[in-house]
Amino acid sequence: MKTLSLDLRERILASYDAGRGTRQDMADRYDVSLGMVKKLLSQRKRIGDIASRYHVCGRKPYFTHELRLQIKELIRQRKDITLEEIRETLNLNCSLPAIHYVLQDMNLSFKKNAARQRARARRRGKSQSRMDGRTKSA
Repeated sequence: MKTLSLDLRERILASYDAGRGTRQDMADRYDVSLGMVKKLLSQRKRIGDIASRYHVCGRKPYFTHELRLQIKELIRQRKDITLEEIRETLNLNCSLPAIHYVLQDMNLSFKKNAARQRARARRRGKSQSRMDGRTKSA
């Protein structure tokens, strides 16, 4: 079901405030449920706003902006830190893949490809071994 437009919400409450009927009358007049009228009145009283609250529903992210900044600072200080060390240092209650996905989302990587490629010997192909004068042993 779609959320009610702000205009319709305002009209419902304006009619109710003007004393044009009961809650049930407002629900019948504007073709909404009695629960919706009650919800609007309660929401206005509780938070002072009648706009849709759909955007605040659902699970809240574990890795808040502040926590992401802490992770980024920790990695800046210790470039060779492991996922396990990040979890222990920040006292996180999550899995290692969760930390990995957050780092991936933040465009941070643990792979040090440039350094690893320089340190690693290149794989020799057939043509390279022939140039060296080596032959395959049987």
